[in-house]
Amino acid sequence: MLLSWTSDDVRAAERPLLDAGVPLMERASFALAVHVGRVLRERRGRVGGSRVVVLVGPGDNGGDALHAGAVLAGRGAAVTALLLADRVHTGGSAALRRAGGRAVRVAEVGVDAAVAQAAAADVVLDGVLGIGGRGGPRGVAGQLVARLAAALASGAAPAPATAAADAPPTAASGRVPGAGPVVVAVDVPSGIGVDDGTRAGPVLDADLTVTFGAVKPGLLLPPAAHAAGRVLPVDIGLALAGSPAAARLEAADVTALWPVPAVDAHKYTRGVVGVVAGSAAYPGAAVLATGAAVLTGAGMVRYQGEAAAAVLAAWPEVVIGEGRVQSWVLGPGIGPDDAAQRERAAGALAAAQGDGLPVVVDAGALDLVPAHVGPHVLLTPHAGELARLLTDRGEPVDRATVEAEPLRWARRAHELVGATVLLKGSTTVVVGAHAAVYAQADAPAWLATAGAGDVLAGVLGTVLAGRADDVTEDPSLVAALAAAAASVHGRAARRANPDGPVHAAAVARAVPAVVADLVGAARGTVAAGPAGAAVRHWGS
Repeated sequence: MLLSWTSDDVRAAERPLLDAGVPLMERASFALAVHVGRVLRERRGRVGGSRVVVLVGPGDNGGDALHAGAVLAGRGAAVTALLLADRVHTGGSAALRRAGGRAVRVAEVGVDAAVAQAAAADVVLDGVLGIGGRGGPRGVAGQLVARLAAALASGAAPAPATAAADAPPTAASGRVPGAGPVVVAVDVPSGIGVDDGTRAGPVLDADLTVTFGAVKPGLLLPPAAHAAGRVLPVDIGLALAGSPAAARLEAADVTALWPVPAVDAHKYTRGVVGVVAGSAAYPGAAVLATGAAVLTGAGMVRYQGEAAAAVLAAWPEVVIGEGRVQSWVLGPGIGPDDAAQRERAAGALAAAQGDGLPVVVDAGALDLVPAHVGPHVLLTPHAGELARLLTDRGEPVDRATVEAEPLRWARRAHELVGATVLLKGSTTVVVGAHAAVYAQADAPAWLATAGAGDVLAGVLGTVLAGRADDVTEDPSLVAALAAAAASVHGRAARRANPDGPVHAAAVARAVPAVVADLVGAARGTVAAGPAGAAVRHWGS
């Protein structure tokens, strides 16, 4: 699991080590040089003879980059530091000169010449701003970052460094694979909102971020997460205290959370999912939501609504009508003028509130949520729906504003309503009880397709039904389970058609194989292991 800490937490952990004379910069810069060396060997077969350009800002981040450049120069790389401030780290500059590197002031040679030199390199090290930077690079630095980013986006891009087996490809800048420099961010891509994931100014999207001491929240949170590329944390000996700011589940965490039937399981212990979805106008939403629940492994799926014939034609194992359930899925495909379905959804939501059952509220049921609910209620809006929900509750905001600051507005919805909030997007953000925050980026861009949210709703309902008793005892678990379901949903999209278009039904049909891969030969109901420990970080 990737856990992240704020810049203040990282500085607080660094301070006693720096006061004791621990060489944190040397540790960080050497690790950075090692990782860049691996990139160069993948790209050119060796470090010697390669070309490295270091973008150097005024702070310690620039010092890290300069010291790493010195190590690479000592191994035979041609290293040029492009200095973007009047004053840069003195020790790093001296180390680079001693190793045979060269330094050039961008203010003297001009931004265009500096961009051309960087674009021709094998690797560009982005050491312009670190965790103290706010609002993006300015002046000459801002001009260089903006123009270099535009130049690379227009047609020159690196082949990403080899990813770990468990790490899904990360959506980045859309540059052409195999051309141009590999961009390596030093600790964080310069200009991102380190603590909140915003993109306030020009940002040079990285293919790889080597981050020191702790993962920073902005490397996980949208929209900045897409600037980070693959994230490699480097341990420099920090003792971090308190709760993490945000987390990202990895495969082992999803496995630990997933409900797996015991040998004596039956359909009611497996979890019964009640679905109120679809209509005469939108029967497909009901088919997709119920089908996803069936394929994810629900013990039983009960459906209520006007699309019963379509649901049974696709999924004959679905039971039509009322009965005992352990979770609800409400809202996919329900139109604002569909009085009958809205009444069913409202009734189910009220019953779930009274019984303390987990309930997924999506799309057409979001406006049925009362003023305040508990965290066992999971809202699953996209940015536009979240904007409407907030505006209706006295917080005027539009879709673009939500997309610019997803964490802020998902958190605000949680504060206002009390529900766990899953904000759908290219990186899914989940905010829950005890300030829990998850950010999952397992899905390809191809998943942005009609019906994908209906499938996710069915997956969510099944996971919550399978662990309904645990959720009743600890509603904060809903956020972790929602993140696990989002991860499986994204992985299923990749499996359905790697690197190509997918449609919602294909995603649903890929879920069983993804779950089988994750749980393997596990037997018995899986209790919250590593991921459960992460939930406890947030006070459960």
